[in-house]
Amino acid sequence: MNLSSVLLAAGLALFAASGWFFGASGEAAPGQRDTALASRALTALPPWPAGDERGMANTLGAGTFMRCAWHLKQPGAKVYEISHERSATMPVSPFGAPLSYAFKPTVGLPFTRHAFNGELISGEPAAQGTQLDAIGHFGFLDAPWSGEGAFPAEQVRYYGGYTQAEVKPQAASPLLRLGVERVPPIVSSAVLLDARTHLGGGDALRDGQAITRADIETMLEAQGLGWRGLLPGDVLYIYTGWQQHWADPDRAGLYYTRGPGLAYDAVKYLEQKAIVLVALDNPFTDPAAEGMIRGEAPPAGGTPEGLPFAIHHHNLTQAGILQIQNARLAELARDRVFTSCTVILPLRTKGGAGSPVRPIAIGTSAPTG
Repeated sequence: MNLSSVLLAAGLALFAASGWFFGASGEAAPGQRDTALASRALTALPPWPAGDERGMANTLGAGTFMRCAWHLKQPGAKVYEISHERSATMPVSPFGAPLSYAFKPTVGLPFTRHAFNGELISGEPAAQGTQLDAIGHFGFLDAPWSGEGAFPAEQVRYYGGYTQAEVKPQAASPLLRLGVERVPPIVSSAVLLDARTHLGGGDALRDGQAITRADIETMLEAQGLGWRGLLPGDVLYIYTGWQQHWADPDRAGLYYTRGPGLAYDAVKYLEQKAIVLVALDNPFTDPAAEGMIRGEAPPAGGTPEGLPFAIHHHNLTQAGILQIQNARLAELARDRVFTSCTVILPLRTKGGAGSPVRPIAIGTSAPTG
């Protein structure tokens, strides 16, 4: 081992001992702590260069692959589906056009033995079901719009200081910057926090309930993850129990009317930790009490003025943290798969503001007791 390697290892050990990198409680599985420690030196950290369009996806690479690979080689590792099945009868977001499916009849090709089936799909697939927001999905104004007259789109700004003219110069144009095609394949370690158990006492979190920074730190400790905390490039999954309201067919129509979410201090904490993506089993990522979506109830306490969807705003326009809505997390929580390798592949729709996704997590159950 050369001198630079010795110094690097010593420096990382000092960080670990001081608590800068790892928390103080819990136990890692054999080899997991060493892997996490080594990965830190291989993971890029912000700030990112001028002109960046990838945000925290810049953290992805050798370090996140290393942590991911540790989970893949564990005996008994299992694949978990993190997405819901998609259909025309699943819960529908009020912010996107619903999906419509038409299934074509079986047809054949003359003079062959072939038969073909297919379907026609219309609507807004990137806004329905388990889906990922591109960074360019949200922009912001310097002051609240009064609602009078035409919306001043020309004044909108985006992540990295991009202007409306640079991102979407015309009403019908695709995103010229910050589109979903800029999101790389996400291959990283994932942390699952079971808020239903630790914050809800076994019940789903209530609508409007906000998960704070302190809640996240408490759950990490309670689940034996204090030794690692959240690492740069991690994907964070939070199980709130709101998934129980997802039904297909959606006869009750409750799922998309309200839900729990992240507190504003939590999203700033996630930026400090440089995670790449956050996903909850809820519709909005932001907390929404009953009536809030219709403008009949206020946003959660601590939300900045004029930013009722402050979590979307901070993730996408300030921090560059990606987010997925409508994650399917009950099985991961049931099996206590608190850390895993996750793979998330959005469609490369040029200029798109989002994408349907089929995330998977590969991992094993955490020990009990």
